[in-house]
Amino acid sequence: MSDIQFDARGRLRHFLTLEGVGRQTLTSLLDRADALRVIPGETPRRHTWLAGRTVANLFFEPSTRTRASFELAARRLGADVLNLDMQSSSTVKGESLEDTLYTLEAMNVDVFVVRHKDAGVPALLAQHAAPHVHVLSAGEAHLSHPTQGLLDVFTIRRHKKDFSNLSVAIVGDIKHSRVARSAVRALTTLGTRDIRLAGPKSLLPKQAELKGELFTDADKAVAGADVVMMLRIQKERMQKAAVPTAAAYFKRYGLDKRRLRLAKPSAIVMHPGPMNRGIEIAPDVADGPQSVIREQVTNGVAVRMAVLQGFYT
Repeated sequence: MSDIQFDARGRLRHFLTLEGVGRQTLTSLLDRADALRVIPGETPRRHTWLAGRTVANLFFEPSTRTRASFELAARRLGADVLNLDMQSSSTVKGESLEDTLYTLEAMNVDVFVVRHKDAGVPALLAQHAAPHVHVLSAGEAHLSHPTQGLLDVFTIRRHKKDFSNLSVAIVGDIKHSRVARSAVRALTTLGTRDIRLAGPKSLLPKQAELKGELFTDADKAVAGADVVMMLRIQKERMQKAAVPTAAAYFKRYGLDKRRLRLAKPSAIVMHPGPMNRGIEIAPDVADGPQSVIREQVTNGVAVRMAVLQGFYT
């Protein structure tokens, strides 16, 4: 993957995964995002770094936050944006992904933002992309969501300055979560050693898959944590995890005020969205004073701007 992702000078040519992205590159992206961040209510600054460039959003899976933030990020950098409805594209008629890439390249598309349920699709497109074209993963199967991992650590950095002394609890369906995988990679790169992964046994990865300590007891995982990150749980997976009802899952793994009090008083609460309120997180916690969930959404635009700008600076 590193051979595809980096150019001969070691700069990011594509952004497919956080695996292999070093601390210096990661920190540079976070610093750039910090300079580009605009808080809600402020008038967003318009830039020309991507003037004359075209960014195509190819989302083969539903998305609200990621797709909207990539579109806003590209437009605020001055790019033209092409949003394709992949459910009505020629791929439905049998056109290969490579031919879709070639067709859009022929229309002078410069950046492809790709979300797909199958593993390997962003890398496949990157391997076939023209030398001037960039491919950016917006979520790949259960394996990787690099800009989400980046915005998560960006959000954490705004509240907790020293990653090496952090205790981070990630709770939910870890096994199927590309968000968890990318967050763990980013945290590890930045020096976090105390990472706790909690959930039903059948929804935890094998120990070797991810760095971190595995917990089936959510209380133990959250105790003393600086950061508590909750993950969305799909209802069909609750049954496979021997947690037959939403109420039973919430009792054992959901974040309510009682469980949050086990964390440090200064702990922040995170969730990548979309949230199932009352299943993985209580509404009064999601909207409470320790929640940075809406801030994560704000930061997503800045982080995606930073990655796109990085291709052309």
